Amino acid sequence: QVQLVESGGGLVQAGGSLRLSCAYSGRAVSSYTVGWFRQAPEKEREFLSSINWSGLTTYYADSVKGRFTISRDTAKRTAYLQMNNLKPEETAVYYCAADRTATPQTMSGLIRPADYWGQGTQVTVSS
Repeated sequence: QVQLVESGGGLVQAGGSLRLSCAYSGRAVSSYTVGWFRQAPEKEREFLSSINWSGLTTYYADSVKGRFTISRDTAKRTAYLQMNNLKPEETAVYYCAADRTATPQTMSGLIRPADYWGQGTQVTVSS
């Protein structure tokens, strides 16, 4: 049984930082690509970043490159998204996802939904 649980969301001022965590269970997830997405009200879901099973390969959307950093602790079975210099327009629900076959790059352009999703964590950036 695969389960993803996000945490670390909250309220932050513009220019501030947050670190999101995605704890995953299910032994097979250790071999999956994990990614982060967000969805603001009345907007489409947006890909942010992804990381392969070993943590050695990462991929970022242009909108967050240089400000967000994805990482993965395989021993703790947790993926992270460090977010710096946050902007008010980045207020959204942030989700982590895992996929059995996607690479970090292909996860950015998946037409189908990723295989597994967390419940999401709210990030609110005040101006």
